[in-house]
Amino acid sequence: MNCLKIVFRLYLLLLFALSSAYSQEKHYFQSDFAPSEFESRRARIFDAIGTNAIALIQGAPSVAGFKVFRQSNTFYYLCGLEEGHAYLLLNGKNRSTTLYLPHRDAGREQSQGKILSAEDAELVKQLTGIQRVLPIEFLGTDLVNTGLIKAEVPELYTPLSPAETGNDSRDEILHGQARAAADPWDAQIPRESLFKKLLSDRFPAFRIKDLSPLLDSMRLIKSPQEIEVIRKATQIAGMGIVEAMRSTAPGVYEYQLDAAAKYIFYLHGAQGDGYPAIIGGGSNAYMGHYFRKTDALSDGDLVLMDYAPDYHNYTSDVTRIWPVNGTFDAAQTALYEYIVAYRDALFRHLKPGITSDEVLDRAAADMEAYLQGKSFERPAHRQAVAEGLKFRGHFQHPVGMAVHDVGRVHRTPLQPGMVFTIDPMIWIPEEKLYIRIEDVVVITETGAENLSAFVPTSLKEVEKTIREEGLTSFRPPMDLPLKN
Repeated sequence: MNCLKIVFRLYLLLLFALSSAYSQEKHYFQSDFAPSEFESRRARIFDAIGTNAIALIQGAPSVAGFKVFRQSNTFYYLCGLEEGHAYLLLNGKNRSTTLYLPHRDAGREQSQGKILSAEDAELVKQLTGIQRVLPIEFLGTDLVNTGLIKAEVPELYTPLSPAETGNDSRDEILHGQARAAADPWDAQIPRESLFKKLLSDRFPAFRIKDLSPLLDSMRLIKSPQEIEVIRKATQIAGMGIVEAMRSTAPGVYEYQLDAAAKYIFYLHGAQGDGYPAIIGGGSNAYMGHYFRKTDALSDGDLVLMDYAPDYHNYTSDVTRIWPVNGTFDAAQTALYEYIVAYRDALFRHLKPGITSDEVLDRAAADMEAYLQGKSFERPAHRQAVAEGLKFRGHFQHPVGMAVHDVGRVHRTPLQPGMVFTIDPMIWIPEEKLYIRIEDVVVITETGAENLSAFVPTSLKEVEKTIREEGLTSFRPPMDLPLKN
């Protein structure tokens, strides 16, 4: 009997030693936010849902094949953990947090490196500030123990809006779901719908409510740490666009400008696109979300580029337009200077407490004064400019973890920490011509800051940048197939 006890103790020591060794292995975890920031976010959820409610957040699933895993924005926002098939439970009854993770997969770790798992409980608690870390199979029991047996049944909050992962935004995901619903042969069911159904089927006593509106309101106001990450993403975006300007010439393909920008993105630590690059030469720019990038640029045309990276799970949204041959002609100059003046007019009125409608109305009044005595090359250009004074889309969308980020900035007083885009634009249907630039603004305590102000905007700055040598000059594309 004593021998068995000794063997058992040795076995426990071995398990402890292995667990400790694993926890000391090199692991990946984000470095932008301290555990206290995630704790403060979770505390806001506790404050909002009350003492007779729980919140359950499902992380993104593992990816198949050779894809790189990207955590959903909501899950990352609340704990920073980037592992698949994770769940986060916030119990409002005792304000406790529990993270549920898969068990260690030694085969995957041997192939991919360390993956934080349930066996790394102490390490994960230290990294995230979460109180309990358990294997996934404990989730069902813990849901029962929140009050399904003896206490009053709590409300269960979970996000019902689609989860963004990588270069997607909720509006585009919803449009995709609508297209799938219109196809009677497509069996796609949103993951959130399946999760809600599983919860209702297995625990019908829960009153399930949507956590998305609360999370959206939280994500709308960025913390100083979030603003710094967005600032870096914006700087990378701007440098990528500048490199594309330098690489522009007649005959260069749209996808080659994409390649120049991507080099800058990856050079500075981006993990991919915040959204697919919009690069349209000539009439291709008239399509607002032209992603194909297959055409050669033509002398005399303008090229529009709208692009930003996925940098540490945040992105940006910067747009510039410039002449393919390096020089704005007279017609292009008048239209371009109007757009830049409109951008400046919008920025003049941005400050805490003002609404988007007030900003747009005041900027339009400024532009009416600007247009006094201004002439344009063609009547259609003047008509487009006049229509631009009525357009309400110059004040655009929030930016953050998604390019079309969650939350609302229209018709609500602006608050410090809001980050969104200013995007003046005009359409000239007769010529299939679309002119716009786009900048990222953060509302401060006293006004607003243009995070993308460093990206060349004035006519002279843009033309000077195009004359500089770009990546395609140093490493021009090769004719394929290569000759021996």
